[in-house]
Amino acid sequence: MKIAICGCGIGGLSAAILAHRYGFDVTVFDQFDTPAPVGSGLVIQPVGLRVLEQLGAADAALAKGAKGYHMIGHEAKNGRTILDVSYGPKGGPNFGLGIHRSSLFGALLDVAIDEGIRITTKHRVLSTQLKEDARYVSFDNGKTVGPFDLVIDTTGASSTISQIKSTPLPYGAIWGTVDWPENCTLQYDRLQQRYRRASNMIGVLPIGTLPNDDTPKAALFWSLPRTQIDAWHKAPIEQWRAQATALWPELKPFTDQITEHSQMTPAVYTHGSLRKPFGERIVHIGDAAHRASPQLGQGANMALLDAAALIECLRQFPLNQALEKYVKTRKLHTNTYQMMSWAFTPMYQSNSRSLPILRDYVLGPLSKIYPVPAILSSLVKGTLINPMRGLAQPTGQQSETP
Repeated sequence: MKIAICGCGIGGLSAAILAHRYGFDVTVFDQFDTPAPVGSGLVIQPVGLRVLEQLGAADAALAKGAKGYHMIGHEAKNGRTILDVSYGPKGGPNFGLGIHRSSLFGALLDVAIDEGIRITTKHRVLSTQLKEDARYVSFDNGKTVGPFDLVIDTTGASSTISQIKSTPLPYGAIWGTVDWPENCTLQYDRLQQRYRRASNMIGVLPIGTLPNDDTPKAALFWSLPRTQIDAWHKAPIEQWRAQATALWPELKPFTDQITEHSQMTPAVYTHGSLRKPFGERIVHIGDAAHRASPQLGQGANMALLDAAALIECLRQFPLNQALEKYVKTRKLHTNTYQMMSWAFTPMYQSNSRSLPILRDYVLGPLSKIYPVPAILSSLVKGTLINPMRGLAQPTGQQSETP
């Protein structure tokens, strides 16, 4: 089978590696001049790490990332614990791997290069065409390439070939990467956040080290309405630093490192799904097929799981059955996390006055009562629903269940 993979991100590289190993003829196309990631820090959950192990990229990712065993958040004014989720005992087998996108990308790219996968740069996808039972891909440089037996769209939220209709979310965020300060009072084995109602949220995620840099890093993020991102860029950076440290004084060694607006990258989020994420000889995965807020930290994990499930279906079934089987395999897991993200996001990022009260005085205390802690842990780890439901997995791969 001759496959064109559009997009050389986490999902695209993962799909390419697995497809290549199963003997498919794979070419990856991307718009960049040289392979490079976009973004800041993220968390690879246990389900995502299992896919990295299958890909042969886990050791490199673990060497660069930071193991996190706890997610904790407090209300800034009264110190009340709002979020308290444990992966298990420190040093145990379950953890979230905080990692910079460039380090994860590098781990996957090294595997792809070692295996001789073709990566074609300077090719921005404009459209695809179905001709005589094959797909062709057209690019902004005027070229049209094909025929392909299958086109896999992994170009994310900016996809030009996905027909997804998504709803913009009212809140976005700004992200930056900073050094982890020496003699810091915060712990390097956990994601930590502070909230003021739902209108202010700031967080620090340990992300290990960057490629060619052994300095421990952290991802710093601050939520704000998407309509205020331009105003944030126009205001003095000192104004934001004062606002952030007033909310969380211990964060001063982190915010002091931000001296220019360009050190923080804005991110806006949307929510939506393709009703049918495949067509004749084309399939969309990751953000090109389904989008949600990053509240549960599942974006990169969804891309990894989509890629693994799709290629496994292509291995086990004829093409006319494989795409439908892939959608059935991933549907319940994807829909569940989209629904949970949709429900939780307004409690942490919105202008609501009532939802934070519900969060702080009802859901917060309830989260400490059995069996809710175990359910929340499974939700965060990505194992609340079997991500490969109904699909026979490769030898040695197992799905953790709650």
